[in-house]
Amino acid sequence: MVYERTGYAPWSLTREAGVQSATVDGTIQVPQYVYPNLDTGFLDEKGNWKGRKSSDETFIGLKTADGVANGGDVLFPDTANIVSIDMTGFTDLFIALKPSRGGNYAIVAVMGPDTTPFANLTPVAAARTLRIFEDQSATSESAVNQSAEDCQSDLWNIFNIQGRVSNQKNLQFKVTNNSGGSSNIEFGFLRVV
Repeated sequence: MVYERTGYAPWSLTREAGVQSATVDGTIQVPQYVYPNLDTGFLDEKGNWKGRKSSDETFIGLKTADGVANGGDVLFPDTANIVSIDMTGFTDLFIALKPSRGGNYAIVAVMGPDTTPFANLTPVAAARTLRIFEDQSATSESAVNQSAEDCQSDLWNIFNIQGRVSNQKNLQFKVTNNSGGSSNIEFGFLRVV
């Protein structure tokens, strides 16, 4: 698409040639070309196509753990198709819990199952708390370790985890029921670029 617009010309070819008495045309036509640009990915250093990530539009990995005893824990996600969360290319994460009994629930980010490799490494230390180093600290800390999140019963309790698990390749959450009685716990997640 070409658009013509008028722009200011500070000199003319005649004046530039040295003719001092030549008048200067104060305007010129300036063509402007507009091209659409769509960035869908890139070729990595090995020549492999890497598409751009986009945020999940809905919660996925939905699963219900039935009858989790008080003090008992369960690992999420754990469906036939999604056994862990791959955060490669994602920055933030929403997780959602819908317990059948209100009360406290502990939420800890852990390494996913040893059947899922971390890049090319297998087996991994499954269900171990994920540790991170921040701000050049000499000591590590848990990526996510909430010991007592108050969850309402039969409602989705949604938690936003900003940056703490970005690019983690094999991630699960250990949810411990500390509500005082048995509870069904439903889980889902949504990744954000």
